[in-house]
Amino acid sequence: MYLYGKKVMLRAVEEEDLEMLRELTNSPEFEKVIVGWSFPISKKDQAEWFKNCKNDSSHLRFIIANKEGESVGMIGLRDIDWKNGSATGLGMRIFRGKKNTQGLAADAWMTLLRYAFNELRLNRISISILEYHLMSQKINESVGFKVEGKKRKAIYKNGRYNDLIILGCLKSDYEELVASSHYWEEDNEE
Repeated sequence: MYLYGKKVMLRAVEEEDLEMLRELTNSPEFEKVIVGWSFPISKKDQAEWFKNCKNDSSHLRFIIANKEGESVGMIGLRDIDWKNGSATGLGMRIFRGKKNTQGLAADAWMTLLRYAFNELRLNRISISILEYHLMSQKINESVGFKVEGKKRKAIYKNGRYNDLIILGCLKSDYEELVASSHYWEEDNEE
């Protein structure tokens, strides 16, 4: 199944995406902005990850493809709680080395949120971002996430402890944004 946005298509992770994901994971720029940490990934490690990377009832991962069909990043949901209708958004990654990436992050989130709220019947998506990753916060707020708090000095990164900003998006936040912006209307193409 493919999920279509205005600028992106979200689809399953395929073997041909592994090199792009490996390059992204090994990028020092990426390491600086992710909440967790990563080790250098070899082709063998990436292949092993792919072998075990299956979408299931608690994890959904999607490749973000641009209009040219080029893999440009990854987005997803983890810790899906079907009883309480909640999940945690997986770090949205856009590979900056690709062309035509303007606006893809916001459209990828809008596409994933539409699927999560309208098809999976979830009610809440949570995410965490590093305090200094202002671009990520701006993008997430533009698609309906609201700052709910912070964990002070929770993440050691770049030689110091950093605050972790906690954001959440409710189905009602998303619906309000779509209604006010007319995001999914045909004549509102960007």
